[in-house]
Amino acid sequence: MDYIHKPVLLEKSIELLNIKKDGIYFDGTLGRGGHSREILKHLSDKGRLISVDRDLTAVKAVKEKFINEDKIIIEHGNFLDIDLILKKNNIKKVDGILLDLGVSSPQLDNADRGFSYNKDGPLDMRMNKNQNKTAADILNSYSEDKLSKIISRYGEENWAARIAEFIVKARKKKKIERTSELVEIIKAAVPASARRSGGHPARRTFQAVRIETNNELKQLEKMIEKSILYLNKKGRICIISFHSLEDRIVKHTFRELAKDCTCPPDFPICVCDKKSEVKVITKKPVTADKSELEENPRARSAKLRAAEKK
Repeated sequence: MDYIHKPVLLEKSIELLNIKKDGIYFDGTLGRGGHSREILKHLSDKGRLISVDRDLTAVKAVKEKFINEDKIIIEHGNFLDIDLILKKNNIKKVDGILLDLGVSSPQLDNADRGFSYNKDGPLDMRMNKNQNKTAADILNSYSEDKLSKIISRYGEENWAARIAEFIVKARKKKKIERTSELVEIIKAAVPASARRSGGHPARRTFQAVRIETNNELKQLEKMIEKSILYLNKKGRICIISFHSLEDRIVKHTFRELAKDCTCPPDFPICVCDKKSEVKVITKKPVTADKSELEENPRARSAKLRAAEKK
């Protein structure tokens, strides 16, 4: 199927990247190529773009779209492996890095991927189909306490303990294998009064299980710290997140990297020798304006933050 992809915060992310026409850029979450396509428009024939995605389906689809484009290198891999990917392509450093942490529309809309609580499909949720652990594995093997903590932390779900309890009860009767089965378990666990507000009752739990399946938050902080090592001076990193946990990690990691000294205030002299590595460009997250929200409702939760290498 030919999807119409609408990348979120496109103009604002390109503006914050501050693209040099002969620079080298790294798109760590290729998706369906919307951001990569726009970056390429700003590059001369001497410029280069390395675009990466751990979803092999996305990589294959986008390679077809860019088959006649010489300025882009497309790799199947994890953005956390930026060092290996750059080394493979004989590149030491880049002038900008873009990460879009959202699940793409094709992934959400494809029931077989298991990301959607609105469509029945196998409980998969793997970004990279080559990894072994699926959402079903998590739901059918984790302890009730561990499930509760994951749903509470990653989904910020008030009914996490009750949902975990109902999941464990359900799997004793039958292995949970379908998204529709999980949705019904969640609906049974969440009281009717609580289901009347706050959107779909399964939204937060699905988010939490997806994050755990793909180890998303643990990888994010590592990626930001690692990325700075491979940015040229004045190079920028722009990150688009979609929920408060991601945004909090980006905000706090940028803030820590921007600090000059981490010694206690009562120390007479600095003994940590820490130097500020970045300048935070966005004091507050950039969000979608009214016109973008009307065109692409999925942009409503997107937050963009940027920092510049010193």
